[in-house]
Amino acid sequence: MTNYPNLVSTDVDFRHITEAAVAQRGRIGQVAQSAAKSMHTLFLVGCGGSFNDFSAASYAADRVAKVPTFIFNSEEFNRRRPALLGANSVVLVASHNGTTGETIEAARWARAAGARVIGFTKNETTQLAAECDDVFTYNSDRTILAPKQVLIGLMVTALLRETGSELDFATIDRAYSAVPVAFEQAIQEAEASLHEIAKTFGSEPFTYVLSAGPNQGAGYGFAMCYLMEMQWKHASWFNANEFLHGAFEVVQPDTPVLLFKGEDDTRAVIDRVETFLNKNTQRCRVIDSKDYSLPGVPASARGEISPLLLSTLSKRLAEHYQAVTGHLLTDRRYMFKTTY
Repeated sequence: MTNYPNLVSTDVDFRHITEAAVAQRGRIGQVAQSAAKSMHTLFLVGCGGSFNDFSAASYAADRVAKVPTFIFNSEEFNRRRPALLGANSVVLVASHNGTTGETIEAARWARAAGARVIGFTKNETTQLAAECDDVFTYNSDRTILAPKQVLIGLMVTALLRETGSELDFATIDRAYSAVPVAFEQAIQEAEASLHEIAKTFGSEPFTYVLSAGPNQGAGYGFAMCYLMEMQWKHASWFNANEFLHGAFEVVQPDTPVLLFKGEDDTRAVIDRVETFLNKNTQRCRVIDSKDYSLPGVPASARGEISPLLLSTLSKRLAEHYQAVTGHLLTDRRYMFKTTY
């Protein structure tokens, strides 16, 4: 990696920031206990990266929740106006800067409809925070994905607990407690492989990105937010299983495909796609959570935590792309610069 001395160092505050998120478990439990008393529906609402941050929680809720759970893009939520939203709803909203107009509007009208609105944003002074009944923050502009997804995961897990879902909550709690140290170590363990991916795909004008199940957000977020938004590269994300129902016809020996592979029940989907790709392209690369030691995370809970790990590693991969391409992740054509 010495060929790229401009590679930014990892965030020295990563563990501290993520520990601070885990430390909010007590207040999360209190809010969940209150919110769940009359909860008949749960809505998860955000745009872009914040929409992706709900991916793993949405998957977990779909599997065990005793109340219906819906995940929406903020503007879709505003336009669709779900009939099930009302006084017996809990709405989780997220926006890092807290300035996303669609998400602010979603929080505002959800509260007007009588819903309990719980927000996740960088600090308590954001515009979004002012529109929420409760807000949870992580106070960082560098380490964002891990603490925000930890807060969301803890909240949804707490709501599942309060509404009678059957999960091994003690083991899941142990897994979240281990995240700060485990993910910090995983980032270091991943450096060489992430740099190899960035060197291999950094000059590609187009890359396919595949993921599945609770890991969909990690793959979709890398394609849209990091490759397209922050590197100005063409990319397309597919659910890995859906890829086999048409899109795989474009694969040729030099087609670049990046797979995000977790340890949940959808791992077999990625295995199937990986087998096909290894036969038909020489340019398949995989980010596999199973490659990382994750000290302290119980083996039975790795599938719960691996979507968060893959998102964290996707951010570090983007920083390797930045080093290889020379294009700053903060450089935009339109976002924050024009009216849209």
